Amino acid sequence: MCAESLEEQVVRLLTERHMTITTAESCTGGLIAGTLVNVAGASEVLNEGYVTYSNEAKHRLLGVQEKTLEEFGAVSEQTAREMAAGAAKAARADVGLSSTGIAGPGGGTLEKPVGLVYIGCYVNGSAQVKELHFQGTRMENRLHTVDEVLRLAVEMLKQL
Repeated sequence: MCAESLEEQVVRLLTERHMTITTAESCTGGLIAGTLVNVAGASEVLNEGYVTYSNEAKHRLLGVQEKTLEEFGAVSEQTAREMAAGAAKAARADVGLSSTGIAGPGGGTLEKPVGLVYIGCYVNGSAQVKELHFQGTRMENRLHTVDEVLRLAVEMLKQL
């Protein structure tokens, strides 16, 4: 028997706990939600997700504060935290996952290099954010981000 994938674990844990999930994605562009829907039964726990590539969309759809975006930037721990919480609130979901980063190959700076990604997981009023650094291609960085945010969700859901 094959080991249970991260997305299968997330859907199973949510189903067992009668919880729902939503996504707020920037650098992953919908890959987190797309990975979750690979699992049969995902429709029981995932009602909607948000691809908020622009700052305007992060503010309008997720409620990320303009001050946060101006002071810390779209690629920041603070923005990832507000994205996860804002998505959960907007979707009326128990869990919100977020991703924001610089997938590459361009767009990086000395302060925020290519491969810098922040992921967030909001569960029942509490959010955890992780800073990640990847060295792959654009697609590899996006796929690694999906794995890491699903891993974070599994960790947090197992603690409930």
